[in-house]
Amino acid sequence: MPMRSLQPELERRRPDIRLSWARSQLYGLSTEAMPRLEQVPFAPDSALARAAGPVLLRATAELDGTRLGLVLADRDARIIDIQSPDESFHRALGHAGIRAGVGVGEDRIGTNAVGTPVETRRGILVRGREHYLAAFHEFTCYGHPITHPVTRRLEGVLIIGGPSAGEHRLFPPLVRRVVSDIEDRLQLDSPRAQRRLLDAFQGAASRRGRAVVVVGEGLVLATPAALDLLEPADHAAVRACAEDARPFGETLHQLTLNSGRVVRLRCVPVEGVDGTLVDISASKDNGDATGADLTLRWPLLVVGEPGTGRTTEAKRLAGSGSLVLEATEVVRQGEQAWANVMASLLEADGPAVIIEDLQVLSEQLTALLAKCLRTARRRVALTVTPGDHVDPSLAAVCDTRVELVPLRRRRQEIPHLAQRMLAEVTDSSRVRLTADTLRVLAGQPWPGNLAELRRVVQAVAATRSAGDIVPSDLPASHRAGPAPASPFQQAEREVIIAAIGAAGGNKLRAACALGVSRSTLYNRMRALRIE
Repeated sequence: MPMRSLQPELERRRPDIRLSWARSQLYGLSTEAMPRLEQVPFAPDSALARAAGPVLLRATAELDGTRLGLVLADRDARIIDIQSPDESFHRALGHAGIRAGVGVGEDRIGTNAVGTPVETRRGILVRGREHYLAAFHEFTCYGHPITHPVTRRLEGVLIIGGPSAGEHRLFPPLVRRVVSDIEDRLQLDSPRAQRRLLDAFQGAASRRGRAVVVVGEGLVLATPAALDLLEPADHAAVRACAEDARPFGETLHQLTLNSGRVVRLRCVPVEGVDGTLVDISASKDNGDATGADLTLRWPLLVVGEPGTGRTTEAKRLAGSGSLVLEATEVVRQGEQAWANVMASLLEADGPAVIIEDLQVLSEQLTALLAKCLRTARRRVALTVTPGDHVDPSLAAVCDTRVELVPLRRRRQEIPHLAQRMLAEVTDSSRVRLTADTLRVLAGQPWPGNLAELRRVVQAVAATRSAGDIVPSDLPASHRAGPAPASPFQQAEREVIIAAIGAAGGNKLRAACALGVSRSTLYNRMRALRIE
């Protein structure tokens, strides 16, 4: 359903609903589609369920004589409890497919009082036809996020609602009171959560000399072997790996420590608590983990987003003495002159040639380059941004393709990269990045990749020449950690960045390719911190 067909009131007065509808469109949902609901196993004895159970029973008793009910969901927008004194409420939800274990995030059913607060971290009232899917138009609901009072992390969402909209003015104060009671009980339950983390730690650390770290709710535990192995920058990198593991289950990472040693991290979420156990062992590969042992065949294509270091990687692979030919010079020299320079370079013997930014070449120049590459007398490396703008004939000529991973997918490397960059611009014996600062840097989205990280480090080094660099020393734009993003938000961000890259930075073309308006694209870019 196009955004322009929304009711004028929705456009003027309900910006949260309007933005949620835009996100729902980006997920490819149709307003008339049936809900995509799948029931999966969940932990009925989680810390949230234990804290909320008695509170929900008391609150449900207060709803006696109404057609309303309460629904509790976890931080992944998965339903874990439904309470109501009226059987018609249970029947109505069951008819719509809502039951314990079902995920109701915006990616599955669009705008709703559970999935939308998970995305925005704010309470929201969703009235009837404001639900994205027509299947839920009979419901009016208010959802409010539940935040752990100790860790300040999102624990879940509580909603109140029903098929009647008459009482909705009372929804927000009632739910906020119930949420406050749940949060109080979560705080009382914190020692139990820490006990689970401690039990997991002791069980894993029972073998002497084992390097183990547990990262959890306001608690970090490490064995002596881990403390001997890890430097401050390493701790931030390990925490980044641990946090990445929680939504996806057990994960494996290979990490190069500040000492240069390569280790293998096995990250396992601790059951029933927001925590991760990290088992650290020596990696079989103690060489360069970035692909230095890659067997190269020429010509080769280096693909990466702006700022990922395409030129640096191409020069490393091409070797010393390589020549660089900028495709952007076509604008200044003209197509014919540039083509003559390119052809003469490839026809002669000599060191390797690097041709930068293929995405700016016209179809004619791209075809000519592909033809010259087939008979080139020297090694050639080409660099290009990701997307479908690379001519298939040119890609077919390149025998090796090197994909550079954007910095936001290499969070565990950011602490070491930042330390290294700081050492390049200042005396590292006089100034250092604290562990908290490195953690904040690792949590940034870095749309500008390595180039952006380098600018931030240089800015900090210019203002502080000695002592600890704390988070408040960072530029305001990079000082606060971003709000935790769901895996679906991360996927949405990747899609938008790829579309903008494929459109050569043209936002209007990117919006057309995504099937949304330019204003919707800009709204999502601001929400997802895409620069």
